[in-house]
Amino acid sequence: MTTTSQIPDRQPGEPWEPALTVRQVLGLERVRAGQPEVVAGAHRLDRPVRWVHVAEAADVGVMLSGGEMVLTTGVLLAGDEDRQSEYIRSLDRAEAAAVVLGLGRAFPAPPAVMRRAAERCGLPLVVLHRPFPFAALTEEVQSRLLRRKFAAVSLSEAVRTELTGLITAGAPVQRLLDEVARHAGCPVVVTNLAHRVLATAGERAAVDDVLRDWERIARQAGAASADGWIRAELSCRGERWGRLVLCGYRGERAAGRLLADRAAEALVLHRMLAGDGGAGGASADSPDSWEEQSARSLLTDLVTGAVPARHLLPRARAAGLPVNRRLFVPLVVREREPARPARLLRRLGLPGITARLADDHVAVLLSLAPDQDARALTGHFAARLRAEPGSAHAVVAAADARDDWAGVPAGLREAQHVAEAVADSATAAPDLPPVVRLRDIHLRGLVRLLRDDPHVQSFAERELDGLLRGPDQDLLPVLRTYLATGRNKSRTAQLHHVSRPALYRRLEAIQSRLGVDLDDFEQAASVHIALLAHDAQQG
Repeated sequence: MTTTSQIPDRQPGEPWEPALTVRQVLGLERVRAGQPEVVAGAHRLDRPVRWVHVAEAADVGVMLSGGEMVLTTGVLLAGDEDRQSEYIRSLDRAEAAAVVLGLGRAFPAPPAVMRRAAERCGLPLVVLHRPFPFAALTEEVQSRLLRRKFAAVSLSEAVRTELTGLITAGAPVQRLLDEVARHAGCPVVVTNLAHRVLATAGERAAVDDVLRDWERIARQAGAASADGWIRAELSCRGERWGRLVLCGYRGERAAGRLLADRAAEALVLHRMLAGDGGAGGASADSPDSWEEQSARSLLTDLVTGAVPARHLLPRARAAGLPVNRRLFVPLVVREREPARPARLLRRLGLPGITARLADDHVAVLLSLAPDQDARALTGHFAARLRAEPGSAHAVVAAADARDDWAGVPAGLREAQHVAEAVADSATAAPDLPPVVRLRDIHLRGLVRLLRDDPHVQSFAERELDGLLRGPDQDLLPVLRTYLATGRNKSRTAQLHHVSRPALYRRLEAIQSRLGVDLDDFEQAASVHIALLAHDAQQG
């Protein structure tokens, strides 16, 4: 005979997350009255309990679906050690959360066979030393699971109503995110598919802590075991374009998942209502627009000095700006169409951020490698900008390149001053130094130009997922060298200072992780393009 205590079935599409762990159940006052003792599997007490199952059947394992805490007196197991051992193994195969054995006539003491079997399986085995009504435990767990479940659903509906009201009132995206962060009690981050931060919300110090080393943290957040990190995909008309992440959510995970889903729904709805256009038109709240808003906030804080430069470094890195061992070139462009310098930056493939500061002044911050000619690249940028239709009189003002991030605010203010000083000039000087040059406009250049396209981002992650999430990060440089040398094994082994057999083992590992045959030209080309796209997205 069996009896069960189970929470209501979830609604279609609604994620279910357990609300109690084995440790929490054992800590309940009613359970402590039975004097519980964990005799095996003590290291697995944080396993989630989905529901409680009272069973005396020896073959109860076939009736389980995972996550159950099984309560039994073991009356049908007494005197048969083989059956006792198989009982534990069957529960482990069924992925039960734990087994609770009430001591009494069947087992006056913890059975050694069951204890050893549970320890080997890693299944928590708990014995109750005092008579205990199992019905009291099922009632207690049921009520707690129901309360937590309905609290999560109530929060979900309240947030949905609140965000819908904000959207109807025409509130900006940042207002929506601020409200989500208030409910979540933790930082909220929106990224594109390449993990570049598009928008943030939450207490400033907490957000800055999250953004430090964002690339590594963002990939950890994708793991199912990430504590308090909850993701929701952003997609429109079947196409994924970003992610929303609750960073360090401390409430019940079920509530966090529902909150993240409601927030994602609101962001997608806001984007659609803002005028997506449906035919490739850019929405006012598209990822590009969010990148511009993030850049405007960062550059404004840099120019005004409202926030110390060192505190802005995590925000710059998370926004996709390379900041380690770089030359920073501050520019201010006086242009009648403020969006034109940003479009030109993307077309030229230069790492940098740009934003409108005031009227027709656009701040541009380039981040160049130390061996690049900053003056020549700046001049090229100016020449290309003035070659644009309607931009013949655009003024590009530049400060000297800074090799220290702390000097960027002063450089931007200097460039702003120069732009204002020459603003009355009829034409900009025609002999300004160049700004940017795509030295290799072949496949690498094409991929770099397309690096912000969601299709390219998704392609790169899909093709390289086996390496990007794997523990052996040294395989990626080997793959990069092997493809760059035209799949020359001898040259690759020489450049990595390894023997040919060692290189063969690494290449086999790469092919196994990616599920490809690098000797096949088409498959190798696909991986090569994905790698170029990944490198371009990382700056």
